[in-house]
Amino acid sequence: MMKISPDYKALLDNLATAIIVGDGELRLVYMNPACEALLKMSFNHARGSSIKHFYHEVHHSDANTSLDKAAQTLKDGSLYTKRKARWCLGNNETITVDYTVTPLPDAHQILFEIQPLDRLLQISREETLIASQSTTRNLLRGLAHEVKNPLGGIRGSAQLLEKELEEISNNPDLKDYTNVIISESDRLRNLVDRMLGPRQPIDFIDVNIHEILERVITLIYAETKGSIILERNYDPSIPDIKGDLELLIQALLNIVRNATQALNSQQDSVNENPTITISTRVQRQFTIGRKHYPLVACITISDNGPGIPTDIIEDIFYPMISGRAEGTGLGLSISQQLINQHKGLIECESEPGNTRFSIYIPLD
Repeated sequence: MMKISPDYKALLDNLATAIIVGDGELRLVYMNPACEALLKMSFNHARGSSIKHFYHEVHHSDANTSLDKAAQTLKDGSLYTKRKARWCLGNNETITVDYTVTPLPDAHQILFEIQPLDRLLQISREETLIASQSTTRNLLRGLAHEVKNPLGGIRGSAQLLEKELEEISNNPDLKDYTNVIISESDRLRNLVDRMLGPRQPIDFIDVNIHEILERVITLIYAETKGSIILERNYDPSIPDIKGDLELLIQALLNIVRNATQALNSQQDSVNENPTITISTRVQRQFTIGRKHYPLVACITISDNGPGIPTDIIEDIFYPMISGRAEGTGLGLSISQQLINQHKGLIECESEPGNTRFSIYIPLD
């Protein structure tokens, strides 16, 4: 079996692109560190094995067809490229990749260049979400101005009318009418204020994310009276983050409270162990929107409830979107806004039995 020359190996070892070199029988000749990380396997352990053992394509009529085409490139001397291929790895993890197979006829080898897309696609979705959130906030600010100004006039006029009616009539029913106008004006004003979220300036201080989570857990435990299992899975090595203590508590409390409401909605179905799991981890080399951070704190809040309906999963961070008839759809929108103010982002994945919110906050 032919080997990679030391000069080429040093070059390939330092590439960020995942590289595989196989022989004409699709046996592994070389795999660079980027590919080891992508496929979650060791080259030394897999050396000489068939590349067919490393992955198979998902939703493909013949799992080996693409690899057969790759081997064919050595015979006809042409490139083979596949876009947005779904690979199922040996550990059953699924990834999305672009890959190109290039023949190396002199060495009787073929070279795979593999570009993972999952994170790129996620970054694109994050950019869209961040831009949409900014647009939504600007629209809400304009809406709040247009709504609250006439509301103030309506409320003030109702109060003046109430005083006039007291002087000219002893009919208590008339006062009830003005009270309705005043109370409904106040309710609408409060709704607009909640849509805008907290307006106080952020007080950035060093805060311990686990102290915040323990405050949230204490509040939720008091609300649920122990009817929901609250599990912790913390990484104690996470350093303090720069943030506003009260705003972070509110953001995380909204998410955990949503999970409790989802679990409580299962009263008619069997779920003997309704559980919310809160975990913390550090992630390295993470991109939020267009900005790259060497370290971020990741807080994951997951529950084993019914899941979020598929028709609203893409819109749950917009105001007034809720999967519950009695919900206002403001909690998640406010949480996203508060985490955005900390240069972070919230993502959500959901299926029946497993809904997971991931909150990313940079560690400066």
